[in-house]
Formats: sequence, structure tokens, C-alpha cells
Amino acid sequence: MTAEPDSAAPAVLTRLLVPAGVLASVAGAFAYVGAVDPNEPGHYPACPLLRLTGLYCPGCGGLRSAHAFVHGDFAAALGANALAVAGYALFAVLWIAWVIRTVRGRPVRIELGPLQLWGVGALVALFTVVRNLPFGSWLHP
Repeated sequence: MTAEPDSAAPAVLTRLLVPAGVLASVAGAFAYVGAVDPNEPGHYPACPLLRLTGLYCPGCGGLRSAHAFVHGDFAAALGANALAVAGYALFAVLWIAWVIRTVRGRPVRIELGPLQLWGVGALVALFTVVRNLPFGSWLHP
């Protein structure tokens, strides 16, 4: 009986390359936004919807939110775009679940049914409408 070399560790490291690459990309994007202040004019383009209509889209304030988040100012991040901060938290949870399942050798499957997709769409639409109404001014970036 011959002993097989333990190839589990290199296999796990190989499987972790994609989650590590995604994390490196997101960290790089956050580092760039943290270094290049979106509050100063000329660094990033203006939101076309805001510029043309004066209405805030669901992403308006997202760069300012990311900048504040990187600098540890979580209250300012929430104030700039609360939906974006929820997205940061959701990304962190999903990424951790992805890594755990990858290490265990299990596939990652996120299967959203029509009800969940409609729910996400309704949440984004509600956020967008409320932040553009007078009583939703607390959601303005």
C-alpha cells in the first residue's frame, strides 16, 4: 500500500484564488475611493440622472458613502447612501459564506426566485422614491 501525497492543501488554495481575487478587486476599489475624495469636484463624473432631472438615483452618494466607510465614519457613510452600506454588509456576509463553502469543497449557489428578485427591486424602488420625497430628505446624499 503506497501513501498518497496530501494534495488537499494546494487544492484548497487553488479554489480560493477566485474569492481572493474578488476581495482584492473590491479592496482596491475601496482603497482608490478612500484615497481620491469624491467630495472634491473633478475626480468623478456626476450622476446623469441627478444632473438632468434633479432626482437622486439609488446609487447617488455611493462614492461618498464608500469614502466615509473607508475612513471609519460609518454615520456619514449611512447618511450618504444607506442602501450602499447595506450592500457592503451583504457583500461581506456573502463573501465569507463563499470562502467557507469553497474551503469545504462545496459549490456556491445563490438561487433567487421571482419573489426574492421582486422584493429586492421593490426595496430599491422604495428607497429611490422615498429619498426624493420631502419627508425622505434624511436619505439625501
